[in-house]
Amino acid sequence: MKIIKLNAIDSTNTFLKNMVSKMSIDDFTVVVAKTQTKGRGQMNSEWVVEEGKNLTFSVYSSFSKLQIVNHKYLNFCVSLSVYEALKDLKLPDLKVKWPNDILSGNKKLAGILIENSLRGSNISSSVIGVGVNVNQDSFSKKLANASSIKMILEREIDLDILLEAILSKLREKFELLNKKEFQFLEEAYLDVLYKKNVPMMFKDNQNILFMGKIVGVSRNGNLQIELENETIQEFGLKEVSFASL
Repeated sequence: MKIIKLNAIDSTNTFLKNMVSKMSIDDFTVVVAKTQTKGRGQMNSEWVVEEGKNLTFSVYSSFSKLQIVNHKYLNFCVSLSVYEALKDLKLPDLKVKWPNDILSGNKKLAGILIENSLRGSNISSSVIGVGVNVNQDSFSKKLANASSIKMILEREIDLDILLEAILSKLREKFELLNKKEFQFLEEAYLDVLYKKNVPMMFKDNQNILFMGKIVGVSRNGNLQIELENETIQEFGLKEVSFASL
């Protein structure tokens, strides 16, 4: 495993993708930055961090026989890796909010961005970006649901040790992925899925409110919500949100 440490970069995912496009790099190459000037979350949302206080890194991983139709299991692997590393810190009420935010209570601690390269019907490689709010003391009022490990546990966390813990978990989960332990990964993910089987008010991308409960994740990775009439409807990224959060 090769770890590249940078002081400042626009985005660790962008940096690593540019490396991959220009040269052959080792599997599980990691790029870590003290700060990102243009960090990205899902759907090009901005990931804002305070310099030197948080963990922002990207991992390059190549795959030999990971079919595109199984892409959700890659997401499960990464989500569970970050979740389990944070769980070991004894953070309370830790959950994965679909697709891959990590929450303590209803406060967001970590986000994940996975960008895949495809070859035929397979995912040939991925650049996996992870951002964890670690030692930051405060956040913008625009980020009302954001928090950090330090704010919750009231102690500072060593960034290098946490990085090592997440990468170790990621290696373990990738072994399960390579062995096609899909059912195990799905059960583990659904077991820690935020608000699963809890009746909630949701809002779709047309701002229409409806009652339902999360029951699972579909074959193509969409969120499955059971409606009041007991039918199950699927929603893609940014197509649905919790109305009360």
